[in-house]
Amino acid sequence: MQSNESPGLPDIGVVCLARATFEVATAEARYAEIRVRLRSASGARYHFVEEPLIEVEDARRAAEQLRRVPVEALVLISGTFHLGHLALELRRALPGCPLLLWGLDEPPHAGGKIRLNSVCGVNLDASNLYKAGVRSYHHCIGDAIDPDWVAAIRAREALRGCRLGIVGHHARGFYNLDVDELGLHRELGCLVRHHELQALYDAAAPAEEVARRTEELRDRFAVDGVTEAQLDRVARLAVKVAGFCDEHRLDALALRCWPEFAASYGVSPCAAMSLLQAEGRLLACEGDLDGALSMVALRAVAGEPPFLADLSQIQREQNAVLLWHCGVAPCSLWDGESRRSLDTYFAGGKGVTADFVLRPGAMTLLRIDSCDGGRRLYCRDVEALPTPQTLKGTYVSARFEADVERELEVVIRSGLAHHVAAAYGAHRRALELLARVQGWPVIAPSPQAELAQG
Repeated sequence: MQSNESPGLPDIGVVCLARATFEVATAEARYAEIRVRLRSASGARYHFVEEPLIEVEDARRAAEQLRRVPVEALVLISGTFHLGHLALELRRALPGCPLLLWGLDEPPHAGGKIRLNSVCGVNLDASNLYKAGVRSYHHCIGDAIDPDWVAAIRAREALRGCRLGIVGHHARGFYNLDVDELGLHRELGCLVRHHELQALYDAAAPAEEVARRTEELRDRFAVDGVTEAQLDRVARLAVKVAGFCDEHRLDALALRCWPEFAASYGVSPCAAMSLLQAEGRLLACEGDLDGALSMVALRAVAGEPPFLADLSQIQREQNAVLLWHCGVAPCSLWDGESRRSLDTYFAGGKGVTADFVLRPGAMTLLRIDSCDGGRRLYCRDVEALPTPQTLKGTYVSARFEADVERELEVVIRSGLAHHVAAAYGAHRRALELLARVQGWPVIAPSPQAELAQG
């Protein structure tokens, strides 16, 4: 068995299924070409069983090899039509692995019998799995692996066992942000690390690091709207939060940023969070653990820093909503034209926030949302529009494909929590495939999501 080397990525096993009554040699040649392409591909670490699996015992040996890796997902290439036992044996031996059923295009015919019958092999495996109660499989047909399925596996592995922290609790009255922590552990392997606000206030802030962060803030923002003391507190907090996340080895941190933070620390954490999120830190405001999980999944798929926002305002003339929050989006997402500044417009002058408009472009909205003891997924591709700077905080107008008022009705009628995570790029399909793999319902699914739910 051979693998490509890509540390920090999901381990995906790849096998080729075949039957001697068809053109196994042709399937082997196609499989060799696929291995070459996947070895140079990014986004996953692939492990190949090089010989085609023909008999049941071949599948058992392959499963034992892949168990030793261990792999986190499995690609079953239908090299030719094959025994229906093979996929079922692999599924039984690797029960937690999401499956991709990959069919090959038929080579040209020159008379005589069909050469591969690969697509029928995919159909056989899908039917066996479906009728055995397995609904999380996906399929693709052609020469290339489905990159959205690979991205979904990447997001799944980022979520599974991620080190998730919360400082304080959710913001006052935001009961809808509560999560079932044991359910989260059961489903994804996450254990939430709880910390008090005072632990963050007391974190170390070496003077040289504070000085470095102060210069970064001056470089990134116009700071004439804050005092030197406030700037120092923001820089000091950026050092504390970064050190706190590193000390506790956190992949994402949800923070109770109000109502007491500004009064007890001296400034709100928004501006410090904006600076740190531009570096790839995942920081969710208002103690929103599901928002943090949504950011984990989005970063794994998009490779860009995500942010949290409210659906704040309908803009009917543009079929858009205003994605706004009080000033916490990564400062690297600035549109390059608005004034990027620090401001104290709320919390009695202590709410030091980032103010700027986010850049236009394709964008994906995501909410992994706790409800009724489980999780569900809301996901939309939208278009961030050029937006004039008329408000404090960080924001952009986002145009929906569907009627915006109908979209808001879906959000409100479903009781979706009032934050969405957003990242640039069009990633809806990959995230809906994540929902399929996890068995999560999709809120008001698109036709693709309906297919994803089986």
